[in-house]
Amino acid sequence: MGAIFQGDELLILLVILLLILGPSKLPQLAKGLGQAMREFKKASQGLYDEETIGQAKKLSAASESSESSSNIDMDLVRKLASKLEVSTKGKSDTELVKEVLAKAKEKGII
Repeated sequence: MGAIFQGDELLILLVILLLILGPSKLPQLAKGLGQAMREFKKASQGLYDEETIGQAKKLSAASESSESSSNIDMDLVRKLASKLEVSTKGKSDTELVKEVLAKAKEKGII
């Protein structure tokens, strides 16, 4: 996918914006655009919904408890694996739980 504006088109657009808005408004426009881009980047960098965070914390608590690992809900583990983009193929339940927990810790969820 290429850029929307390239070289000459970008220059022409900037000249038109300068003529329409004037030199005093251009820095304000650039500042607003920069803030919008920062917010978009922050929102798209792996922030997970509250449900995913709750599920990861529940799984972490279940795995750290002294109870047997048979109490861990594997449907929950598979859902988390999907949300965290962890492959489930060819892995035992124990391996999957460990990998999902490691990925959740890596992403800062738990």
